[in-house]
Amino acid sequence: MKIATYNVENLFDLKRDGHEYKEYIPNTSSQWNKKNYTIKLKNTAKVIKDIDADIIALQEIESLQALKDLRYTLKRQGLYYKYYKIANRKSTTVKVAVLSKYPFATTREIYVTSSYKYRNILELKFIIDKQPLYLFVNHWKSKSGPESMRIVSAKALRKRIDTLGYDKNIILLGDFNSDYEENIKFKRKRRHNDTNGRTGINDILRTKKQKDKASQVKFVSKNFYNLWYDTEKAERYTYIFRGKKEALDNILISQSLLQKNTIEYIEGSIESFKSPYLLKGKGFYRWQMSWRKPRKHKGKGYSDHLAVSAEFLVK
Repeated sequence: MKIATYNVENLFDLKRDGHEYKEYIPNTSSQWNKKNYTIKLKNTAKVIKDIDADIIALQEIESLQALKDLRYTLKRQGLYYKYYKIANRKSTTVKVAVLSKYPFATTREIYVTSSYKYRNILELKFIIDKQPLYLFVNHWKSKSGPESMRIVSAKALRKRIDTLGYDKNIILLGDFNSDYEENIKFKRKRRHNDTNGRTGINDILRTKKQKDKASQVKFVSKNFYNLWYDTEKAERYTYIFRGKKEALDNILISQSLLQKNTIEYIEGSIESFKSPYLLKGKGFYRWQMSWRKPRKHKGKGYSDHLAVSAEFLVK
């Protein structure tokens, strides 16, 4: 069972709702129009089809319509996801969503706060061969805000997991806007470090005590294991900022998925999707826009993030 996460970079539909980014107001001088929307859908679908995950979490989807259009484009390319869901109970500019070949047993949204600065977290419960599996799709506050804002999302997620119990099969995934060792890397970034060195991903979700490969890691109760530690250090990235590689997109798993029970993580299967067509120079072939104002869509490119995936064995 392959599970992936992908920040698709601003998949907006062509309906004017009033909360779009300026460049994505449809049918204006920015040229966000049917032609460019169709290209964006086809390019995004190509990446998702090549990954071919059974369940894929998505970030930066504007609306249910955009998700349905992406799903339809995928179907035309030969990959059918029967089940889909978007966290759209709060009108944030972009939202998290999921496409799945497996049915959902239940779904719910976790309200981080009432503020539109925080996107809802999408919770999905699956029954895989009679075993419950919980997925939480995240898109935390970007680095335009300090670490205290990402801690708010981490605490909301942690509160829900406290209710579920740590013995469950749980996968936390998405764009956390946090590196797997954010607590180490952000100490030099004073504008982010307003928490005395504490981070959402490392301290609130407790990922600091398990840094070995999955085959060697020891059980630590109530902690989550970041799968990036199960691959070579040079491979741990999904984003490049000013020439520096970062792993802002993560997959974290509960201890039960390491214990070789009825559902288990397949060791060594974590990887970011680095197909050559996604790379350009020393960076990624992201969705292209002109830098001269007013900014215009060029109708080519993919995303500023790479997708990351991992595989699980259902016994």
